[in-house]
Amino acid sequence: MKSEKITFENSDSYTLSASLELPIDRNPHNFCIFAHCFTCSKNLRAVRNIADGLTNKGFGVLRFDFTGLGNSEGDFSSTNFSSQVSDLRSAYKYIESEFKAPSLMVGHSLGGTAVLMAASQFPLLKAVATIGSPAEPAHVQNLIRGDLDQITQSGQAEVSIGGRNFTIKKQFLDDLEKNSLQNRLKEPDKAILVLHSPQDKIVGIKEAEKIYTAAMHPKSFIGLDGANHLLTNDQDALYVGEVIAAWAYRYLDYPQKNDLKTDKQTLVRLGEKEDKFTTQVQMGKHHLVADEPASAGGFDYGPSPYDLLTASLGTCTAMTLRMYADRKGIQLDEVRVHLQHEKVHATDANSESQKGENKIDRISRILELDGDLTDKQRQRMLEIADKCPVHKTLTRSVSIESKLMESEK
Repeated sequence: MKSEKITFENSDSYTLSASLELPIDRNPHNFCIFAHCFTCSKNLRAVRNIADGLTNKGFGVLRFDFTGLGNSEGDFSSTNFSSQVSDLRSAYKYIESEFKAPSLMVGHSLGGTAVLMAASQFPLLKAVATIGSPAEPAHVQNLIRGDLDQITQSGQAEVSIGGRNFTIKKQFLDDLEKNSLQNRLKEPDKAILVLHSPQDKIVGIKEAEKIYTAAMHPKSFIGLDGANHLLTNDQDALYVGEVIAAWAYRYLDYPQKNDLKTDKQTLVRLGEKEDKFTTQVQMGKHHLVADEPASAGGFDYGPSPYDLLTASLGTCTAMTLRMYADRKGIQLDEVRVHLQHEKVHATDANSESQKGENKIDRISRILELDGDLTDKQRQRMLEIADKCPVHKTLTRSVSIESKLMESEK
């Protein structure tokens, strides 16, 4: 994804730090605002992964730090739940003025509660998704239960949340008590998706049940079995982003647009340093993610470049065999092509003992053919496999012309 560092002001004139994530063609079909969990920041790995899942599907995603958190200005101890809702309004107004009104809001933990509280204020907002969110803001008191008496008596206390120390004032607790979400959920103008893990030890699954029961239709629930509250497993967070994108498709407008802002067939983009080798690939209207395995320093979010190469050969092989069988009236029911890429010594492809010699690429291809075929037909299919266009490309000289794109002035 393309990440742009931006800032905007909240209602108290504090500058809030944000990142705007854009899809590979930099032309999102819809905008989404992401609200992170209580005391977290926009740079939490789970937040980045969820944003990746959404941008992979063409969304533009704004993730920002609430007042006093991360890189945003302000004093966290002077904030409260109401001020976080106000920050959401400021984020919405920024996207609306600079681009177009966000149609989707996503919130994690208390961020999801804040999103639900704020949603009715945005008439152009069409869908809301919560992840591990409490049904009431006051649920946050459970995180600071042991310090409640000190806060009540002294007016404030330093508490440890998620291994970090924060000053919490009595006004924060008072504000939690006066904000009730239940009535807001009775407003039926937004589609709501509730995502929650049954194993969430921070915000129990009962909170998801309360939200779902109180919400009006259209509403949906998805269980995140095995995930923890912070979605520290990268695959869990990516899954959440992709599921939200797929769910939102029923409720949002998707304007027609050109598939690529380039006259080339394929567009590939490598993101920020934090993304390591994770690469977005767009081929016409189709999109996928490529990566390196963890053993090679990647996140294993998608196939490697050589995986894609062998997949190209395999798909072309299978399609070529299908076309040939149909044309010749051969009863070919199914084709499975097994492929493996490896480096072998050029002088002896069957020997791995000759160290120091030049190596060549070898792709092993095994055809598994189902159907009523004679031995002669099977042998002919093996010959036809070598005639697939990708096979021919790989086995003859290929000219690759590289040049730099002229920068826009």
